[in-house]
Amino acid sequence: MRYLLSSICFLVMVSCASYPKKNGFAESNISVSQVYNPYFSNAKKDYVYKADLQFYKKKFSGIIIIKKITDKEHRLVFTTEMGNKIFDFSFYKNDFKVNHILEDMNKKIILNVLERDFTTLVKEFNVSTQTYTKEHIQVKEAEVLNKNHFYFYENIGLTKIVREGNGKEKVVYQFSNIKDAAAMRILIEHKNIKLKIQLKGI
Repeated sequence: MRYLLSSICFLVMVSCASYPKKNGFAESNISVSQVYNPYFSNAKKDYVYKADLQFYKKKFSGIIIIKKITDKEHRLVFTTEMGNKIFDFSFYKNDFKVNHILEDMNKKIILNVLERDFTTLVKEFNVSTQTYTKEHIQVKEAEVLNKNHFYFYENIGLTKIVREGNGKEKVVYQFSNIKDAAAMRILIEHKNIKLKIQLKGI
């Protein structure tokens, strides 16, 4: 009986643990610090990617261009390779504007998902409320649009962002092939719905 109670208590503690602790990260003494995403921070540069967006059975392919307009604004345009717009968004410090979107995609649920995904992708600065460490990896916790996000930093810089809910991964952003402070490959993958966005730098 004592063993059974101990096992139940252990399972309860594990299930209630935060996402980093579930993955073996320990809290750092640094409680508040800055989160920095450098990958779309150069206002003199157009970030151009070949893009594949798969949403359930629908697939869209084309070119995504991301541009930092001012310190508080980014613009993101997704077009077909023939130049026809699929969607065109503006991201301000605390605002999101739809400049254009295909009628088939102009649904609140789709717009909410795209707003969250791309706001997280282009948001340059944020305030971290807690820092965690494990070996050579540092993880910073911050909120984006009232959702918990964890930023993973390794020697090469920011390698991953995880949007978390109830201790589980909801959306994972993977950054790889880093060149000149730009991620040449980006994968955004949802764990609870069939949505995947793949970007390959041109």
